Amino acid sequence: MQSVTDIADQIVAREGGYVNDPDDPGGATKFGVTIHTMRRLGLDLDGDGKITPSDVRRLTRAQARDIFLKHYFYKPRIDELPEPLQATVFDMYVNAGGNAVRILQRLLAKMGYELSQDGALGPQTLGIARAAMKAASGHLVDAYGIERRNYYYRLADRRPTSRKYARRKDGGKGGWIKRAEEFIAPRYHLTDEAHRERVRAWV
Repeated sequence: MQSVTDIADQIVAREGGYVNDPDDPGGATKFGVTIHTMRRLGLDLDGDGKITPSDVRRLTRAQARDIFLKHYFYKPRIDELPEPLQATVFDMYVNAGGNAVRILQRLLAKMGYELSQDGALGPQTLGIARAAMKAASGHLVDAYGIERRNYYYRLADRRPTSRKYARRKDGGKGGWIKRAEEFIAPRYHLTDEAHRERVRAWV
């Protein structure tokens, strides 16, 4: 069984090094930690009194891992979810913040549970998630991963500048879709043909 530290290290590796893509609302980012996060946490790594892309470049893997553990795993209470869900919700929380929890809440609502869809893991959502895991232990993680994948497709539907993250230049699956499918059993992965059909309408 993987430790949460191992999972965090994998997220850091998955996120990659320094980038500053003008199409990414996160701005300057390294190992998945955005400049906005660093400003919120007051991480002035070069000590010049300002937090700029230079500080982002200085961020180490260990610092990124510790940020994720503290602020993206323990603080939002992902550690209190059923253990099989923790890795995928943690990964998605790093990628999409509170939307990771809203995706879970929407899924639980589709399963017939009544709950607030507020993006927070409070007692209500945590209790329902535990009940849902008992009721559908063989399916809930895959169902969440499929909802993640659908979220990425819908986001790219609405935001053309983000389509490059869901579809490669050759039309194949982009990083977002592959990332979601890392947490989905292979039998539920979209075929290349199905993916291409899903994105056919995109310019």
